Amino acid sequence: MYKLFIPLQRNFKKKKKMKSTIKFLTFLCFSLFVAMSFSACSSDDPADNDLFIGTYKGNISYLSIKNPESSVAPVEGKVVVTKASNTYSFHFDHKIPDLKGVKFEKKGDHTLVSIGSALKAITITKDKLEMMFVNKDGNTWTANCTR
Repeated sequence: MYKLFIPLQRNFKKKKKMKSTIKFLTFLCFSLFVAMSFSACSSDDPADNDLFIGTYKGNISYLSIKNPESSVAPVEGKVVVTKASNTYSFHFDHKIPDLKGVKFEKKGDHTLVSIGSALKAITITKDKLEMMFVNKDGNTWTANCTR
């Protein structure tokens, strides 16, 4: 009779170990979910942060008046936007020259509008970058991108 209970006892230990493993994995998954939900807040909005780095992808172009060979017709590309305090830099791909030292003021909840003397129409939100920037030499940068 005693020999009949030994296999049952082994099965009981396996089930108990499996239950504790499942509980541990459930706790681990829940902890990861909570941690990720806190880290994925709207804190990546450029209007609300002193430091920001974001990549926007979409249609970009560049027109150079003095050096037409360096012009880039509208093409799919990316713009990396960096912010330190209230000064922005725009780093383009496709050999388009970077824009540095652009200043903005906050308009509304999550929108930034450029300020300064050059002809600028730059709007940045957490999801979208729209740009038409003409400097004093007549060089023109455009971007219509999303994140």
